[in-house]
This record gives sequence, structure tokens and C-alpha cells, in this order.
Amino acid sequence: MHYSPTPLHIPDGFLTLVVALIFWALTAIAVGMAISKTNQALGEKQVPLMGIMAAFIFAAQMLNFPVAGGTSGHFLGGALAAMVLGPWAAILVMTAVIAVQGLLFQDGGLLAMGANIFNMGILTAIIGFGLYRIVSGLQNKTVKLAVAGIGAWLSTIAAALLTSLQLWISGTSSLQLVIPAMLGVHVLIGLGEALITVAALAFILQSRPDLLEADKVAEKGGRGWIVAGVIVSLIAVLLSPLASGDPDGLERVAEDFGFLEAGLDAPYQILPDYTIPFLGETALSTIVAGVVGALVLLGLMAVLGGLLKKRTT
Repeated sequence: MHYSPTPLHIPDGFLTLVVALIFWALTAIAVGMAISKTNQALGEKQVPLMGIMAAFIFAAQMLNFPVAGGTSGHFLGGALAAMVLGPWAAILVMTAVIAVQGLLFQDGGLLAMGANIFNMGILTAIIGFGLYRIVSGLQNKTVKLAVAGIGAWLSTIAAALLTSLQLWISGTSSLQLVIPAMLGVHVLIGLGEALITVAALAFILQSRPDLLEADKVAEKGGRGWIVAGVIVSLIAVLLSPLASGDPDGLERVAEDFGFLEAGLDAPYQILPDYTIPFLGETALSTIVAGVVGALVLLGLMAVLGGLLKKRTT
């Protein structure tokens, strides 16, 4: 039985070199700004929170959920990360997650990685934070959660729309076909994104509402919160073998419109399709791969946090 999650991101071959390079440039600019901005406000206790958020989003993205018509969806997490960490730290977290997925698990192309980071990490963080920021100062939790859900849903739709435009500009699919197909399935996937985002924020508002207060960035963290984050991430990894094996939204559209074969395999393999090669395509293999990915992200965020703090001293 095939237990590993379906690859989720744009592979090489779907985008032209020009489009890929344009989005690499845009992503590099955004990440550079994120490093600069985060460097000015990074608190010592925020570094572990960034690591936990990266590990949680990575683990949650392994849990493909069924939507309709033999299609699955997966959590993006950019909106949630921005609501908790702020947009700049969220961009760094999402960049780390998507880079690890591409480099370690061959999930998404190397040339297309800039587009994947921009679509799923940068755009979603900007939209999610922009909407949530409007109501972040309110005392009404219901309004906050409703706006957070709308922001998460819209961020998913926006990512699908931008992906559609990239495919059209690249000549991979016609505009009149790819936009209705991508938006049609991601309207449903976005509902899953909204539900997960609202559930996570509701838990935070109940247990640690100070984490969502922008004027307390330097105080964010706490040992109990870190332990809780590790436990939740571990649970998500343990559940990953139960993820839907149906193709995700982009893969389904590529199959339906005949450009799936345009995707190119990675030039190397380390832990392909979220498996440990010597363990085969088993539940244990998927779980171990998920643990490896989460630990790598925790380490990366710790190193990044250390480097950023050194620049401020």
C-alpha cells in the first residue's frame, strides 16, 4: 500500500524558465525584506515559536484531506503563521518549509521553488495578516475568528489564481480552462484551510492570547507553549499515513487537462515522496520521514534565529 502523501507543489516543467526566474527574483526580494524586518523585532523567545510553527505547518501539510471528485487538498499555513508571528517572520517560516519540502523530499521543482514560495508562503502571509490585522485589536473573539477564516480562505483562492496565471503565461494551459478548474477545487480546499486556521487560533486565543498581540512580539514563547506545539506536530506526523491518496488540486487539474506529463522529475532523490528509501512505502516510512522533516525545520529556524540575533548585537 502507498502511504506517502501525494506531492503537492508545482514541479519543474510546468513553468517556463522566464516565469520561474521572475518569481525567484520576487521571492528573493520579499525574503530579503523579511530578514531585514524580522531582524529589527526578533525577540529571544520568538525563535522557538518560529521553529514550532514551521514544524507544525510542515506536519499539517502532510495531511491531505479529501474534498470532491477524487481530489484532495492540503493545509497551506501562510495565513496562520502571519496571524501568529506577523508577516515577515511568517514569510521566513514558509520559505523554510517549502525549501525543505523541495530540497529534501523532492516535493516541487527546484526552478519552480521561487513560485511555490511566493504562491504558498508570501502571498498567503500578506493576505492573511492584512485582513486579520484589521480586527486584531478587537475584544470580540467571534469576529476575530470569522475574519481569520475568511483571510485563510481568500489566501488559498489567491494562491490558486496566481498559480493559474503562471501556468497560462507559461503556455501550459489555456486561461479559460485552468482558472475555473483551479478555483473550483480550491474553493473547497480553502474551506479546509479556514477550518484549520480558525481551530488553531481559537486554541491560541483560549490558552495564550498574548501570542497574538503585536506589541508583545519580543515576549512571545513559553516552555509550555513549545511543548504543546511539539506534541501537536508529532500527532500530525503520526496521522500522516492516513492522509488521502487522491491527487491534490493542481495535480487533478494537470491530469484532467493533459499537462501532468510535462512535469519533470527531480535530478536527485533523498527522501522522495516523504518516504525513507530503505523502509519502502510504508506507514512507518512516512512517519519517520515526517519526523526528520520536522526536526530539520526546527534546526533551521534555530540557526536562522541565532544568525538574526547576532546581527542585532
